Amino acid sequence: MESIRPIYLAGQTASGKSAVALHLAERLGGEIISVDSMQVYRGMNIGTAKPTPSELKLVRHHLLDVAELSETFSAANFAHLAEIAEADIRSRGKIPIYCGGTGFYFKALLEGISPAPAADQSVRHALENTPVPELLKELAERDPVCFEAIDRMNLRRVIRALEVIRLTGKTFSSFKKLSPDLETSCVILLRRESGNLRERINQRIDEMLAAGLVNEVTLLADQGLRKSTTAREGLGYREILAFLDGNLTWAQAVELLRVKTWQFSRRQSTYFKSQLKTDVIEAASSDSIKSLAEKVEFKWINGSSPKTPG
Repeated sequence: MESIRPIYLAGQTASGKSAVALHLAERLGGEIISVDSMQVYRGMNIGTAKPTPSELKLVRHHLLDVAELSETFSAANFAHLAEIAEADIRSRGKIPIYCGGTGFYFKALLEGISPAPAADQSVRHALENTPVPELLKELAERDPVCFEAIDRMNLRRVIRALEVIRLTGKTFSSFKKLSPDLETSCVILLRRESGNLRERINQRIDEMLAAGLVNEVTLLADQGLRKSTTAREGLGYREILAFLDGNLTWAQAVELLRVKTWQFSRRQSTYFKSQLKTDVIEAASSDSIKSLAEKVEFKWINGSSPKTPG
């Protein structure tokens, strides 16, 4: 089964990548491995755009609902479970199709995991209660290389870097990646023009709200969502929680969700561009899912040309 090459398909939120992956899986006899840091949580269905029950019947999916809301699910957890899922898929003669928008998970899969120490709850708690400007100042002083490279808007990444620094006395940037055989693999990136993507994002938000996102958040709030340090940060969940708590009006919550989702999509684009080897497919609003799937299949069959999109 070693001759079966996986397909790595990434894209910003609402880009259409999941529909393309589903079509590919049906056409090629594949199974999908979700590369999404929020779809791993049980119960977070509508807000994370998990596959519907009918889609799950069509194609087998992996790495959905593998963590409780109370758990902290890391890139290392993902890489480990993805390896198991891929081996299982290959053993049945199926094609593994990785699909998602969490760039850091793709990077962990393709380049390996840093051998940095495990999380320390006391150190992490202290960092979580430190003002952000102080965290950034400490990181700039203790690891300027990491400070220049890290996404400073991603507080979890900043805290993790400082946690490793405090625990080891070494710079976070000094922990080299392990380099598995997948290092030269390339991610096929589905990219859309910004105006088209924004329309699709707004449409998705409208559909999520109509499908019962408020009811989902209300239910999960009673099941531990409020206490979670990661799941509660999922797009849609934090905004609806703020509405339920009376901190935002309904109109403010919906508008904030639109703004935050768009900002998140821009950060995804930046990460894909700077951190991953990608081969880009430009998706036009007129392109069908079938035509996009055919383009992905062509690149997969003929070999993607690793490059960083400009």
